[in-house]
Amino acid sequence: MLRSRADCDSFRGETQPNMHKRNGAEAMDWTSLLAALGGGAFGAAIGALAAFIFCGVALLVGIAIALGGGGTTFVDAVALGPFFGPHVAFAGGVAGAAYAARRNQLADGKDIGFALAEIGKPGPLIVGGVFGAAGYLVVDLLGPTLAGRTDSIALTVVALGVISRMAFGRKGLFGSWPRRPSLRQRFASTAEEAWVPHQRHWSQAATLGVIAGLLASYATLEISASNPDLESVAVPTGFAVSAVSLVFAAIGIGVPVTHHMTLTSAVAASASGNLVIGGLVGAVAGVLGEFFARAVQNPGDTHIDPPANTIWSLTAVVFGVDALVTGL
Repeated sequence: MLRSRADCDSFRGETQPNMHKRNGAEAMDWTSLLAALGGGAFGAAIGALAAFIFCGVALLVGIAIALGGGGTTFVDAVALGPFFGPHVAFAGGVAGAAYAARRNQLADGKDIGFALAEIGKPGPLIVGGVFGAAGYLVVDLLGPTLAGRTDSIALTVVALGVISRMAFGRKGLFGSWPRRPSLRQRFASTAEEAWVPHQRHWSQAATLGVIAGLLASYATLEISASNPDLESVAVPTGFAVSAVSLVFAAIGIGVPVTHHMTLTSAVAASASGNLVIGGLVGAVAGVLGEFFARAVQNPGDTHIDPPANTIWSLTAVVFGVDALVTGL
């Protein structure tokens, strides 16, 4: 029997820690919105990839604090909030890079590893701040509605990526696919075109998904078994490790990109209580991530994140199956 989807919701912002009760009614925390403006600009300044790595570091710290009995404030306010939340800092970095490329300040609008402060112009940082604030606002408003249905942070990252491509890209939403004799050949991915060249093959992506999925699921189930009240911080443990591992990618070491695999598998394992299901979902996430890379990311000239696309869509499937099974 699947457990409640609510067990998997709180770490992704659906608990809305940035909403405060004022006179008995929920009201926007304008201080946090202003902080998100700074978070998006900072994400652009250091680059989206670096911002995401910091998200992973902060999330590990926050999980450690929660496991020690200190609550989830650090996770809510820093790791997944207006400081390093992917919908704020990462999305701001992505939008800033797209803008900089449009202004011929950056050679490649998909270069999320470039620290845009190096350009020496405020434009990319301002754009990053605006998108960061928009990301915070969207999750703040829609998070409660999407809770138990999908991952609101991942969906927001994708939506802002689409907006930044439409606003600043030159190739349209789906980019320009290579001219090849057949659709299958056009959809293929060469090392030069690939999002992550060393995991562009379907078999490699699936294998990495099983590996990452099993590990993330194991961590989630073991932490949850030790204390059911910690399930909300147990689920993102693998995701945090995956995010931190990208520091090696930033310095040129070919580590795999696995955070879409670890997060979705952990959600599935938490919902089902089954390690094997988590591993299988990890494999699906690996393949789905490569699909989104080939369909949207590779042919485009700005970044629309394949892992975020995978997380929101596959989480929706997991929650849908959960609802179907628990309703029987």
